[in-house]
Amino acid sequence: MTIFVDMDEVIADAYQAHIDIYNKEFNAQLKAEDCLGKEVWQCVPEEHQQTIKNHTYRDCFFKDLSIIADSQEVLKALSEKHDVYIASAAMEFPQSLREKSDWLDKHFPFISWQKRILCGDKHVLKGDVLIDDRSKNLAPFSGRSIMFTSPHNVNVSNFERADSWKEIADKLL
Repeated sequence: MTIFVDMDEVIADAYQAHIDIYNKEFNAQLKAEDCLGKEVWQCVPEEHQQTIKNHTYRDCFFKDLSIIADSQEVLKALSEKHDVYIASAAMEFPQSLREKSDWLDKHFPFISWQKRILCGDKHVLKGDVLIDDRSKNLAPFSGRSIMFTSPHNVNVSNFERADSWKEIADKLL
């Protein structure tokens, strides 16, 4: 199989990074549980929303993101059986290209640079499986679409869902 895997909120915890930066900069106590069904920026006072939207344009935002639990082990196993590609809409944040590549080198060295697609619109992807947290990427995909649970998408119900990488392993290994 050819399997495409998104980065942010699927293997890299960008959602929690937004919360952590917000809490530090505004001395707040926001938690992911406070944001279920919403983007982080929708859960803060209006005067702070643009700062959160701008996080992803900052240098080093993507550099040190936490790894989603079990993603390394499951992706390693999947990559030994299938063609696994990382597909990230990195062109939306051009400064992220180097950071994302370096992050993958550090945490997922078994996925070579030849199997990394740092793109714009993911509608060009053609393969068997796409694992992503965004409906806009899953809807046009012609293969099997698996929505990886993130706080922002908990209310979306029109895709096959995986709440963890252990569930992905059960589905694909």
